[in-house]
Amino acid sequence: MAAAVARPVFWRRLLGLLPGRPGLAALLGRLSDRLGRNRDRRRRRSPWLLLAPLLSPAVPQASPPPCCLCPEGVHRFQWIRNLVPEFGVSSSHVRVLSSPAEFFELMKGQIKAARRRVVMASLYLGTGPLEQELVDCLEIALERSLRAESPSDLRVSVLLDFTRGSRGRKNSRTMLLPLLQRFPEQVRVSLFHTPSLRGLLRLLIPERFNETIGLQHIKVYLFDSSVILSGANLSDSYFTNRQDRYVFLRDCPEVADFFAELVEAVGDVSLQLQADDTVRVVEGMVHPYKGDRAAYCKAANARVMGVIEAARTRQQRLHAQTFHGDALVPREDAAAAGDRRPAPDTWIYPLIQMKPFEIRIDEAVTETLLTEAERGARVFLTTGYFNLTQAYMDLVLGTRAEYQILLASPEVNGFFGAKGVAGAIPAAYVHIERQFFRAVCSRGQQERVRLQEYRRRGWTFHAKGQCTGTWRPRSPL
Repeated sequence: MAAAVARPVFWRRLLGLLPGRPGLAALLGRLSDRLGRNRDRRRRRSPWLLLAPLLSPAVPQASPPPCCLCPEGVHRFQWIRNLVPEFGVSSSHVRVLSSPAEFFELMKGQIKAARRRVVMASLYLGTGPLEQELVDCLEIALERSLRAESPSDLRVSVLLDFTRGSRGRKNSRTMLLPLLQRFPEQVRVSLFHTPSLRGLLRLLIPERFNETIGLQHIKVYLFDSSVILSGANLSDSYFTNRQDRYVFLRDCPEVADFFAELVEAVGDVSLQLQADDTVRVVEGMVHPYKGDRAAYCKAANARVMGVIEAARTRQQRLHAQTFHGDALVPREDAAAAGDRRPAPDTWIYPLIQMKPFEIRIDEAVTETLLTEAERGARVFLTTGYFNLTQAYMDLVLGTRAEYQILLASPEVNGFFGAKGVAGAIPAAYVHIERQFFRAVCSRGQQERVRLQEYRRRGWTFHAKGQCTGTWRPRSPL
């Protein structure tokens, strides 16, 4: 569900769309070749992860009292908890939002109601009036926390990408500086800087283009014990007319604690914004682009994986104590004792992908799910940027499941009509889509693999997600 680094892989295909720009094409070509060679040297596939469902402990036979976290129909996912923590929540606490406006209004309301913590991780924070309105909500909440009549220990933590958040004179950093200056003890702003952008490469690649090397791409918005999981950034179009997906998890403390710890861990390996608009590393941490890359990535891996493993162990212990312990407490007795949360019927597995740190859980799980998709299964995929890796493309073309893939039409691509090279990006995605569909048709699989384009006048499309299976709606988010 969360990915900390993202890098486009279609540079080679984009080169042919740059007529009259031989210098830029040559630069992108050399960078692509260099990154490709490095990627090939670093690639260490782990085929055994695809066997995770087979290597997992056998699911115990149902016996009274039944385990309400292990109902029939969800067993096929339980192997994932060997890789990441498993959270059981009630579907009554899960709400899928439908529009950018609903997302924006909910965030503002949750910020105003927060008493303990606000944690926001995004690619960037925009600089328009709607974004300022969001910052104003944070300021009001922080001011309220200092009042004698209703004091609270409110803390605000914001995690953004360094390159995207530093673009231009007015940027994400300048938007947040007033909060840092007014509330230095309560506000933390972390700026993730990819370790891949360093040395001569960092000096030569201009603003905007440097964002193609690597980014912080987690999108999670947390308010006390409630969480919004989304793909939306903190920018005006994502609040008005850019369609994305948003899942609101209300009063889910274990999930909220995990994502707060994850954002804190990524923040610890990021640069810390100071009140004078400078940045510094956390004491004792290797610098992401000035220090030794291998040492930095090793430290970052240990920090992030420590959070994942601690939460996984904690959730397994909680599962065992609550549902398999000798002193099993009936649901009615738990409610009488004050625990009025309904029984869980929805399972959340946060999948993490941070390739520079050799954390590739999302990749492993996705490949496994696509590999296991059998005849009769239906797989729904949606993306605003259709650019399947070769491994995923081979899986889609090589399995027997039915696929329905929803894509952004060129007109609703966020780069449509952009100036310069960025304006060619929608055409690049169309080219990739056509190549893929020709491969589908050449195999006579156009009835099994269907592609549809999202188009809505005046809107753009940014939703991403996957749903797999033929079972009842009890499935992981």
